[in-house]
Amino acid sequence: MLGGKARIGVGLLVGDMERMVLFYRDILGFKTDWEGGDFAAFETISGPLSLFMYNRERFAEAFEEVYILPNDINLTFEIAIWLPNYADVDAEYERLSKLNVQFPQGEPITYPFGIRNLYVADPEENLLEIGSMNEE
Repeated sequence: MLGGKARIGVGLLVGDMERMVLFYRDILGFKTDWEGGDFAAFETISGPLSLFMYNRERFAEAFEEVYILPNDINLTFEIAIWLPNYADVDAEYERLSKLNVQFPQGEPITYPFGIRNLYVADPEENLLEIGSMNEE
């Protein structure tokens, strides 16, 4: 296995492509050239296909499976979005607060192990961790 030489991409299987693309593009600020359809890729500094979406019904069909949605917040995974420092986490909390974003645990928290973060739920209740490991 390539392990340390591999880049990791996160693919979200989504039900409402338009609603989800608009959230990640317009609320979170990820750039995309999506103009409709079952697939959307977003630009990040991690490179191509580091964040993308695919229609969950089409994906399930490819595996000949039925997709079962989790109830409420999806606690089967999270997407971590790392910012340069703690102040950026706080600024993002303030910005998102004005946009009626759901914060399952409220305001940002600094944990004893040195990470400051906040949790956000996207429109399909996938959990996003927005955090930093750098106080300054």
